[in-house]
Amino acid sequence: MSNSAAFPDWHGTTILAVRKNGKTVVAGDGQVSMGQTVVKGTARKVRRLAGGRVIAGFAGSTADAFTLIERLEAKLEQYPQQLARACVDLAKDWRTDRYLRRLEAMLIVADEASIFTVTGVGDVLEPEHGVAAIGSGGNFALAAARALVDVESLDAEQVARKAMAIAAEICVYTNGELTVEAL
Repeated sequence: MSNSAAFPDWHGTTILAVRKNGKTVVAGDGQVSMGQTVVKGTARKVRRLAGGRVIAGFAGSTADAFTLIERLEAKLEQYPQQLARACVDLAKDWRTDRYLRRLEAMLIVADEASIFTVTGVGDVLEPEHGVAAIGSGGNFALAAARALVDVESLDAEQVARKAMAIAAEICVYTNGELTVEAL
């Protein structure tokens, strides 16, 4: 039996990162669902790391995501001011380590200059257009942010908030209770 078959069908995350005009914002909704039931509406899925210089948002199993965030923090200590290298090293460990391979989560990691999506299959992806999203409502938030990012009158945080609101209107696993962190 696979790990996911042994546990309830947990859903409910949308994480969005937007970089515009030198400002980087990571936003995450607060909903956690089990099947058709909302279990919690105010979960905090976006965290500051490395003394506040890095922001990470997670989708997937909370315990798995916290394990990955702890590993990422260790990598950031090992490679200070080298976010890409820390993310690549984490992805290598995640893919090759027998324990880590079983973790079911994804991360968006950002600093002032970069945004990366990090996955358990070894991907460390830097998005085009300064926008990345993961989770149940990720594609909705990504599409909305891509449409809004070129609107001159909107800054990065306004783009993120509007895109997350659109995702919350479309995705039943996403709500409007946001955690927003900016650099």
